[in-house]
Amino acid sequence: MTGTRPAPHTGVPGAPSSGRLVGVDVARAVALLGMMAAHVGDVTEQVDWADPASWGAVVNGRSAALFAVLAGVSIGLVSGREAPPGPPTIGRIRARLALRAVVVVAVGLLLMTLGTPVYVVLPTYGALFLLALPVLRWRPWALFVLAAACVLASAPVVIAVLPVYADAGMAGVQLGLVYPVVTFAAYVFVGLAVARTRSRADGTDTVRQVVLLLSAAGVAAAAYVVGAVAAPVPADTTGAFPGVPFVPAGSDTGQAVAQVFLSPRDHSSSIVDVVGTAAVAVAVIALCRLVFDGHGPVLARVAFPLAAVGSMPLSVYALHLVVIAAWPDLPHGPTTWWAFTVGAVLFAMAWRTFLGRGPLERLTAAVASVVPLRPATAALR
Repeated sequence: MTGTRPAPHTGVPGAPSSGRLVGVDVARAVALLGMMAAHVGDVTEQVDWADPASWGAVVNGRSAALFAVLAGVSIGLVSGREAPPGPPTIGRIRARLALRAVVVVAVGLLLMTLGTPVYVVLPTYGALFLLALPVLRWRPWALFVLAAACVLASAPVVIAVLPVYADAGMAGVQLGLVYPVVTFAAYVFVGLAVARTRSRADGTDTVRQVVLLLSAAGVAAAAYVVGAVAAPVPADTTGAFPGVPFVPAGSDTGQAVAQVFLSPRDHSSSIVDVVGTAAVAVAVIALCRLVFDGHGPVLARVAFPLAAVGSMPLSVYALHLVVIAAWPDLPHGPTTWWAFTVGAVLFAMAWRTFLGRGPLERLTAAVASVVPLRPATAALR
């Protein structure tokens, strides 16, 4: 964290753009466009693999999970990648991340005041940055263990806090239920662990990404098979709510326990749901890195439209909610999603080309820069 070497890509809102990992930016764009599809694309509630018309529902739950896992990856990259620094530098990094978190939460709360029919993820996202601060120097295996603990605790914690938010209104629901902190903390810790795993000595990183892709795909497939067999999604989920386990009326004790802990339903906070969506996220990140990182400028130029979107996630996310708020009678469907996608790509490409860092990323960087990474005496040498 010292010297004049260009800063690595961090992906944290407001982080420097030099040395960016294009694959991580592309993965972040996939998450953003997936959330837009969930918000304006009129996708179905659940995927039915026998019905191609329902396949768009794959964005439900998985896009937000990918966004959160990428948050953990970003935190890992900005705090030293495989080798986080010790004191006092790590303390300064923690302080800067805390300031970024405050900005992200503030932006999220402002977006909530727009009154859009969209559950805003940013307050939870910012809170997760704060939860990651104490574990920045943990080893990958310890982070995976912590993530596993969060996975096991996810559904019970949601059920325990449900009465608190039952009468809390829309704001309370958004802050406490739809994106449960314990559930999404598991995603962040997984992402942080992925960022901390060591690359090959030759720097190609290919083997690590292949291992991550294959292992994550296997874990996701196994999780969803277990869920489909042990706790099939009920035919009628009318009473289900995002982030909360759902047990249909008439279930016996065994069926109820299975639905709470093993349901493959998206946004169910079950073990299967969290493990499956986290594994899908890791697989997407590994695939994007395999395709777009370390293969020369040609692929980087091909990836630029998506990478531009992914380089300014806070700005693009906020902008799409502003557009939704400004268009009360917005029709939902594939055409609207394509319009949002093209608009986001054109905006991001133009801004990145002529102005560099996104507008809200600039804001978070300015706030975080209040805490220098090096003491003033070191900077004067």
